Amino acid sequence: MAILKYLNYSYSLIAKGSPFFLANEISKDFLGIKNRTEKNNIHIKSAVEWILNAQKANNDGGVSEMYSLYRGWHGSYSETTGYIIPTMYNYYNLAKNPKIKESAVRMAEWELTKQLDCGAFPGGATADGKEFPIVFNTGQVLFGMLRSFLETKEEKYRESAKAAADWLVKMQNSKGYWQKSEYLETIHTYNTRTAWALLKAYEITGNKNYAKAASKNIDWALKQQNSNGWFENNAFHKNKEPLLHTIAYTIQGILECGISLQNEKYVNSAKSASDKIIGLMKEDGSIVGSFDSKWKSSVSWSCLTGNCQMSIVWLRLYYMTKDKKYLEAAKKSNNFVKSTQNINSSHDGIRGGIKGAYPIYGWYAPFCYINWGAKFFIDALMLEEDKKIGNSLS
Repeated sequence: MAILKYLNYSYSLIAKGSPFFLANEISKDFLGIKNRTEKNNIHIKSAVEWILNAQKANNDGGVSEMYSLYRGWHGSYSETTGYIIPTMYNYYNLAKNPKIKESAVRMAEWELTKQLDCGAFPGGATADGKEFPIVFNTGQVLFGMLRSFLETKEEKYRESAKAAADWLVKMQNSKGYWQKSEYLETIHTYNTRTAWALLKAYEITGNKNYAKAASKNIDWALKQQNSNGWFENNAFHKNKEPLLHTIAYTIQGILECGISLQNEKYVNSAKSASDKIIGLMKEDGSIVGSFDSKWKSSVSWSCLTGNCQMSIVWLRLYYMTKDKKYLEAAKKSNNFVKSTQNINSSHDGIRGGIKGAYPIYGWYAPFCYINWGAKFFIDALMLEEDKKIGNSLS
């Protein structure tokens, strides 16, 4: 089946006049040919340059959602542009390159134009083009607004963050989770990452309602965790296997809230799931893309974004506990993803980008290079190099 999918897609690319090297990217994955890895700083720089190219693609200040081998650059995406902003500031503070700071400012300015009257940020649009709010997306842009205020001291960003946080608190139900104005009107445990954003908003504004809402959500999320560390209600679509991507979202949200609140129960919850995933890592550092409640998977491909996110979690745990199993797992994961990044391509949509899946024809964002993959890849490699980055991931 994979052979037919590969052949059909490669031929369609060539038939549509796409350069042969695009089909060659698929061939390399199909044949298991990895790229040569370099020092982390080289891979980081290449991924940052990919994000800059993705931002140029639409010339509106936002970052293109992805580069598709079939469709080219997609439109700018509010959710992920929002949490790319802290990543760009972290890199700017390291590289001191003015164009990186300018890039982050343009992202934030674009986000201000996307904020809805209710304070939320959009997660989609109706058939007639009217954008509507989504809880998770709003939480992720909140990170960008908060960081923009800290870096620039411009009050407009803090006011934007407060409006977004107020809306999130308003939309949360009494049990601590979000369902209304959430993707597919479905409960998602991975909104622990939204809770983390609210906790960051509390730290900057002093509004205790934000901290209460964050703790309420994490307390609810812990009730979704099974004895084996897996989380219920954690997939994009109900009754499907959660991606490693959403599993890692959940773990990171719980862990970061645990660190900020010095809550051992939260940290132990994150450790339970993180330790389980270490045992599921393959020898080459890859992890399969999704897991059911018994930590079994129906897929063989890897979710590269999830790999990077878990590396971040493991590094945070390593710097806390000094347990080298976390450092070894993170480095192994990082090296695997580095080997899937093409830093020498002549094509701006490929060079430095991170695929949705490896091999590239896996069903998560197939045949695409995604901006959130690049974001978490940069975060993971920068954190491996410097533990202080852990305090500014958001």
